Amino acid sequence: MSNKPDYRLSRNSFGQMVFSGADGITQESVVPVRAFPITAPDETIALVNAHGHELAWIDRLGDLPDELRTLVEAELASREFMPKISSIQSVSSFATPSTWQVTTDRGEARLILKGEEDIRRLASDGLLIADIHGIHFLIPDRFALDPVSRKILDRFL
Repeated sequence: MSNKPDYRLSRNSFGQMVFSGADGITQESVVPVRAFPITAPDETIALVNAHGHELAWIDRLGDLPDELRTLVEAELASREFMPKISSIQSVSSFATPSTWQVTTDRGEARLILKGEEDIRRLASDGLLIADIHGIHFLIPDRFALDPVSRKILDRFL
């Protein structure tokens, strides 16, 4: 079932998302922001203006009409970059900083781990690894990794 929101979304000639409220006021450079990007990526999404002020709240992405949902999903995909690690091929050293060679859902990658504190445990069995360049890599379930990857990872946990 789709709920009809009291606003419209479109793109301007620069590709920016435009919000048109029920009051007739339009705002450009609107971006969707997930409240819980890892644990609930399709729920609790705010539409915010260029100044960070909330314009609308989306409880569930699936509740939006198809046209709006497609636009919001495309905008989220263009803004978010969080490769998922499926295996750890090697590490340069078990002391930090170390260079990791990993396989992700976006291909092979190399990341530099500055310190063990850059590996954060998530509420589930997942991990979030921040590399020296600020890119976050996600391991959704560390116990689902292959034995070699788990052994390497255990040395850092």
